[in-house]
Amino acid sequence: MALFPAFADVDEVADSRNPRKGADLDWLHNPSFCVGAVVAPCQQPQEVPRLTSEQSPPTRSPLKSEPSDESAVGPQLKPASRKKKKEKKRKRRHEHKRTERRRGRSSSSSGSGSGSEVDADADRGRSSRSVSKKDSGKPGQESPTDTSCQFVWLEDVQALSGETFRMDKKPDPANWEYKCPYRGHIARYKRKGNSCLGLDPRRQCVSWEGAPAGQKRAHRRVERYFTKRSAGLLSLDSEAVSAQSEPPTTEPLGFIPVKDAGEAAPPVATWLNPLGVYDPSTTQWLQGQGPMEQELKPPGAQADPASALLKAKVEELNRKVRENPRDIQLWLAFVAFQDEVAQSPGPYATEAGGQEKRKRSLKLLLEKKLAILERAIGSNPSSVALKLARLQLCAEFWEPATLLKEWQTLVFLHPNDAALWQRYLLFCQSQFSTFSVSKVHSLYGKCLSTLSSVNDGSILSHPALPGTEEALFGLFLQQCHFLRQAGHAEKAVSLFQAMVDFTFFKPDSVKDLPTRGQVEFFEPFWDSGEPRPGEKGARGWRAWMHQQERGGWVVVSPDEEDEEPDEDEQEIGDRTLPRAQIWLRAERSRDRRHWRPWRPDRTKKQTEEDCEDPERQVLFDDIGQCLIRLASPELQFQLVAAFLQFLGVPCDFAPPASCLYMAMDESSIFTGGLGGEKPLSGASPAFSGVSGVGRMDQFGAPCAAPGHDREGEEFIRNIFHLALPLFSGKDKARLCAAWLQHETAKVVWCLHTKAKKKLRSQGKNCRKLAKNLLREPESNSSVGLWRHYAHLEWLLGNTEDARKVLDTALGMAGAGGLRDAQLCELGLLYAQLEVELLPAAQEATASRAVHVLTGLAQSAPYGPYPGHVLPVHILKARKAYEHALQDALQESCGSEPAPAGRLGSLAKCFMLFQYLTVGIEAAGRIHEQVRAKLKGSAVSEGSGPGPAGQPQSWAGELEAITLLHTSLLQFHLSVSVHPLAPLREALTEALRLYPGNQALWRAYVQTQSKSHSASKTRRFFDTVTRSAASLEPWLFAIETEKARKRRVETVQRVDGGEIHTTIPEIGLTNRIQALFEHAIQTDRGRQCPLLWRMYLHFLVSLGNRERSKGVFYKALQNCPWAKVLYMDALEYFPDEMQEILDLMTEKELRVRLPLEELELLLED
Repeated sequence: MALFPAFADVDEVADSRNPRKGADLDWLHNPSFCVGAVVAPCQQPQEVPRLTSEQSPPTRSPLKSEPSDESAVGPQLKPASRKKKKEKKRKRRHEHKRTERRRGRSSSSSGSGSGSEVDADADRGRSSRSVSKKDSGKPGQESPTDTSCQFVWLEDVQALSGETFRMDKKPDPANWEYKCPYRGHIARYKRKGNSCLGLDPRRQCVSWEGAPAGQKRAHRRVERYFTKRSAGLLSLDSEAVSAQSEPPTTEPLGFIPVKDAGEAAPPVATWLNPLGVYDPSTTQWLQGQGPMEQELKPPGAQADPASALLKAKVEELNRKVRENPRDIQLWLAFVAFQDEVAQSPGPYATEAGGQEKRKRSLKLLLEKKLAILERAIGSNPSSVALKLARLQLCAEFWEPATLLKEWQTLVFLHPNDAALWQRYLLFCQSQFSTFSVSKVHSLYGKCLSTLSSVNDGSILSHPALPGTEEALFGLFLQQCHFLRQAGHAEKAVSLFQAMVDFTFFKPDSVKDLPTRGQVEFFEPFWDSGEPRPGEKGARGWRAWMHQQERGGWVVVSPDEEDEEPDEDEQEIGDRTLPRAQIWLRAERSRDRRHWRPWRPDRTKKQTEEDCEDPERQVLFDDIGQCLIRLASPELQFQLVAAFLQFLGVPCDFAPPASCLYMAMDESSIFTGGLGGEKPLSGASPAFSGVSGVGRMDQFGAPCAAPGHDREGEEFIRNIFHLALPLFSGKDKARLCAAWLQHETAKVVWCLHTKAKKKLRSQGKNCRKLAKNLLREPESNSSVGLWRHYAHLEWLLGNTEDARKVLDTALGMAGAGGLRDAQLCELGLLYAQLEVELLPAAQEATASRAVHVLTGLAQSAPYGPYPGHVLPVHILKARKAYEHALQDALQESCGSEPAPAGRLGSLAKCFMLFQYLTVGIEAAGRIHEQVRAKLKGSAVSEGSGPGPAGQPQSWAGELEAITLLHTSLLQFHLSVSVHPLAPLREALTEALRLYPGNQALWRAYVQTQSKSHSASKTRRFFDTVTRSAASLEPWLFAIETEKARKRRVETVQRVDGGEIHTTIPEIGLTNRIQALFEHAIQTDRGRQCPLLWRMYLHFLVSLGNRERSKGVFYKALQNCPWAKVLYMDALEYFPDEMQEILDLMTEKELRVRLPLEELELLLED
């Protein structure tokens, strides 16, 4: 049957007229389809020839069915078969071998060698199916014995009619497994051409998918030089080749251009090209340089200055790291420079396409940084800074478990690096998924014990690095603040108690032992139940050891007066409040009262089983590993000062920068004492923002009264009584001043709250304490203690008494004059207090302030105020101040160290004297003179720089002078008419030098609040936050914008009601949120609980509940140890109370009032 019935008649006519033309139409026939009955495959093969012969032939038979036709067509197909075999010989080599083997088996089974060579060659190009068909169709073929294995090709059965098919009942389990048929079972075909039969090519066409654009050209293989054809070209005459002056193109060249022999310069031998065989391009590549800009630059293109500068910087950095591979800071700068390269437009930036492509290039940028760090570590395998940068970068790629393992490996390789331990501890604290208080506490113990062994020399493989003892003390303070913020205040207080005994009361017999041996001897004393520092009757470890050697400890009976129980504080209070509010009030109440460790009272026959809350007991296993040895006297004093500051006593001590921002958790950083009311004498503390033990107040609530309950105040007094005999001289005077300042802070709070009854009693107690301290022989001559006592009397309103105290102190000091720093500070305070009483600055020449400052400059002893000051005395005092200041500046620049604090005290007195006698401009000139001199000495000497390059020893001096200068400007603005610009410029210049000074930031915020233009303030904050590493610029920038938002809302409110949008908000809310987001992306801001509390409080004030929850959980991811965050969330989201408390219990934070106990208390 014809493949296309429409062409059947044409085929028959062509076959009858021209046999060759019929052969050309052979492709129209389908030999596999025959009309007639189809013999089943299971029939015997002997019946097939008979059935074929008996049945009548169809209308059209295939052209190859008869022998005559086959013999006629064979010679014509023979050349085509051979050509096809040559084209596909390499591709179908395995099929050819398979065909040969099959043909061999067929010929051996038939036993006849019939068949011409022409037929064999023609059949080689056919498929195996054709061979099987030919062999099975031979009439003389012998049937095999096993008839069940025989099969019949449908092409050989032409007498069958109807649909012919086979039924395969055997299932294929692969279809169930792979859900689709195997690709080898799907027939393939190859389309020849793009036409289709039956269509008019002039009007109709078919569009095939994936059709080639044009005719495929034959690929001509490029001949190499060693072929015969190419070798023949060598015998031909050659022509001279010369370079042509063509413009450079960016297209790739197919050959290497050859320069003219006459133009080529002779090579010069250098250290990179010793033989002179390298061309300039190769030499540049060996030097790490690219081609010249003239070579790469297309003609007519204009140079981009920014791109050229960036390219030059990239080349310079590449050259530097290649020449100095050991420079660690250079490698780190190269890594940081990649951010600038990616953001700046140029050849190294990302392609233009908007923000989406920049996000895609972030991973590429990180991988590029990682590759640079890997190369840097390869050159510096022992660099810890590079490995830290690599770990910080890989936090974006690696899983937390992998990152933790890398941290552990790094710490194991460098156990003597304290900075690495500090970063590792902060990393473990910030991993919310694996965080628990017990795990982190044990890590602190392991860290401190390892570093103590390194410091003792017990670990011989790793020597102690410089500053290990100071770093140990910083890690100890970090652990104490971690325990305080987690709610385990008892453990933190016990750590300080143990360290005081371990440092100051160590027996002489154990001093030569290593730290681990000393800790083993300390354990029996801790478990003996003897009084500890802060408790009544504490005598120390040494006295207990001596008493044990003599035969026991003498029990001292307590006084009956001190056994009066404290009044029970009502924990529940108002029962009508919501359940969450009741729990918060009770929890905060217990935090304030139960921060001291519980110990059984032997006089009351108490045991450990009598403790209602077992968590209040601290065992030696909780503190044993954390004990360290402090040999430096300065560190020993700092230990006592840190303990007092931890208890809430205002001291000059500030936590180290490594743990300062982690310890910040309250908003007192934005308010400072009497700084606003008394800009001169009411100096705010050096730092704030770290709450005392037992303080977990609500964020934004009014400041609570300083100090503790009766037992807490007694604990602090016992610490002072125990610590004062341990020091002498200036250190003892500093402790006495801290004690007096602690009591004075209560007086200041009473003045703010106008509590007259408390002020009277508190003033009486403070006066009594000051007199008792001044009665001590060593403290009687302390000028600083006299200064604090006089200030206390001035605050209480006893002006005349304060003047008598100050006059007495100045008279006792003798004729030290401007050479005594303490005497200058005393006279400065006296003059500041007098200046603040003046109604106007014009009467300053006849005031006591000028008399005090003039008396300091005289060599004679100080005399009482006569009522007026002679102009001659003023001129002499000015000359004396000028000479003294020149001498102090010469000493500061000389090789011999000058007395500490003398330059600062002298400059401050001279500035105030010039302000009172000449004006505010004269005081500013003194400040500029001192600043320029100190900065010049720092540049010339090249000493260790402090802020703005000053020596570290004079950085604090200049900072105090700058603070007084700004205070003078503030005071001058309050008493007279003066432009605001000088104060603003002075504050901005000072904050660029000292971005971490909180007092300067408070003054700046207060000054800018009077201005309605926020553009300059925002530009200044943006500049400082980019350059400074401290967190104070971010905090005060946020507070400034929040204050502006409050002012706008105050104007929009009507009688305290709803907000009316009469004034546009100008995007303050979005700007504040952006500042928060940028601040928490910094390393220090990410782990600062105060910043997260501010962010959460701000979002809650906006009413955005869902986003507030998101920020709360984000805060837990970075600060999971901060209990105040959980308590703030419980106050903002009372519905989530059970979930939050379960989370606190899971992370082992201190929950003093379980919900079950709360239910029992509410039922009662």
